[in-house]
Amino acid sequence: MDLYSQLKADLQRGRFAPGSPLKQSELAEHYGVSRIPVRDALARLKSEGWLTGHGKRGVAVPRFDPLEAEDLYLMRMHLEPLLLSLAAPSLNGELLGRAQDILDAMETTPPLDAATLGQLNWQFHTGLYRAAGRPTLFKTVEQLQRQCERYIGYQNRSLDYQSTSQREHYQLLALLRQGETREACSLLEQHIAAAGRVLVEHLKEQQGADVDMK
Repeated sequence: MDLYSQLKADLQRGRFAPGSPLKQSELAEHYGVSRIPVRDALARLKSEGWLTGHGKRGVAVPRFDPLEAEDLYLMRMHLEPLLLSLAAPSLNGELLGRAQDILDAMETTPPLDAATLGQLNWQFHTGLYRAAGRPTLFKTVEQLQRQCERYIGYQNRSLDYQSTSQREHYQLLALLRQGETREACSLLEQHIAAAGRVLVEHLKEQQGADVDMK
């Protein structure tokens, strides 16, 4: 695993607390590399929204923002069902079978870590969405997904939401196999909206608790 992937996985696992600054020298020592790959990895993660600016030239782990989380799920709940509706006519048995394999791979004991679950979750969705043949729309959805990854990792880790997500994934797949495109798109919209509302409410409660402690 390259340094970028290691850092990203550690961010998803919650190894670095929200709000904490990341120093190149300390990261280089921790991961046993020079400061140049650390600098490059941090720049890439910052461009993807995993890190934010800190001071003049530094970076820090961004705090979870309920307003940002709400904006992301509101955009996703409209764009992803649209993309799925465009993909549905091209979803054959082979593609749906691959999607099933990905879901089955997520069902392990002990459970997979947040980083691996996040990767498999996106592989499941991307395997369906690519069939639409709409690269511009797909690229927009992909960017939203990248921005959501740290929230999804936090949600699965802190709110134990993975079992609910998996159940709805299997239901979605069953509807697509039955040719029930409208119902599948409706379920996908509800799937994104429900998860988003739970997350936003939790983040608001945490934000309120932090204010009360000050």
